[in-house]
Amino acid sequence: MFPGGIGSFEMVLLGVVAVMLFGGRLPEVARSLGQTYGQFRKGLDELKSNFDQEMEASANTDLPAITDESGDDSGYDDVDDEEPLPDTPQFSPPSDD
Repeated sequence: MFPGGIGSFEMVLLGVVAVMLFGGRLPEVARSLGQTYGQFRKGLDELKSNFDQEMEASANTDLPAITDESGDDSGYDDVDDEEPLPDTPQFSPPSDD
């Protein structure tokens, strides 16, 4: 059994259909399909390489810190991290009853 659930009977059936459709041109059609697949893979590899280079370049650049008018670079306005917000549910462990 081949990957994707195609068995040997299905492969033979596909071969017969291919011969009926393309006849003597079958080697030529298979060659052009192979070349097309090779070009597709080459383009996909090039695209992946460009993407990886761009991601690496963007990771190496230093981004400026977010600052507000007061000069605070936290990026948040008047947020106190030590006190929970009033509407935040608090966790309480279950009792051992």
